[in-house]
Amino acid sequence: MFNRLPLKNFSLLLCLSVLSAAIPPACRAKVLLSQKDALALAFPPGSSIERKTAFLTPEQAKEAESSARAKLGSKLWTYYVGASSSGTLGYAYFDRVIVRTLPSTVMAALDAEGRLRFLEILSFEEPEDYLPARRWFDLFKGKGPEDDLRVRGGIRNVAGASLSAQVFAESARRMLAVHRAVHPSTRREGSP
Repeated sequence: MFNRLPLKNFSLLLCLSVLSAAIPPACRAKVLLSQKDALALAFPPGSSIERKTAFLTPEQAKEAESSARAKLGSKLWTYYVGASSSGTLGYAYFDRVIVRTLPSTVMAALDAEGRLRFLEILSFEEPEDYLPARRWFDLFKGKGPEDDLRVRGGIRNVAGASLSAQVFAESARRMLAVHRAVHPSTRREGSP
């Protein structure tokens, strides 16, 4: 079979085979959950889910960055509102972050009062060893923007995944701060 391929095609095929084998499996993109499946986790079956877009004013963006202690990256945010006949059930925000050198996508599911129900990782392209365990993400449940969501502050560090932990904690703070800027009515009395 190989004697029938022109030398140019054989060389190209050989190079592509070597290159694909040289890419370690840990460097290949890992989609853990689709956006549709993530939204199904965030809102109960039968909920109406509405996609919304927020254009933050310069004042809202400055306030959100100050509250999150992190850059927003964009003043344009898309989020989802889940509702039933009894009213708003909650919100879902998505944030694309760089962990070490590769991207990851995080979803924050918020309750109707603007507190974290849970964080979910949709994609993680770094080696799996750098992904904190589920129990670490559980530390965020019930937290709001007034809580200390800094690693080595109100959130414990993760040995072997400390950079990931810092990035995901910052992402949680950013999504909570954007939500508060877009929905100031969810601000609790006595909180900044």
